[in-house]
Amino acid sequence: MIFSKKKITTAYTVEKCTKCGTLTKRKFHDGDVLFTKSTKCNSCDGLTRIEKIFGETIEQ
Repeated sequence: MIFSKKKITTAYTVEKCTKCGTLTKRKFHDGDVLFTKSTKCNSCDGLTRIEKIFGETIEQ
């Protein structure tokens, strides 16, 4: 197959601060579970909660 394209899927996690509402996108880590408290917010001292886990596919 000369013209076949290779697809690579990368998983991401979106965290939302429960105090200021800031959204942060980062790469998925093992153990990420929806709606669990995750880390401290970079903008304030609030805690972030995992709002979304999704994948983006790139063709090469």
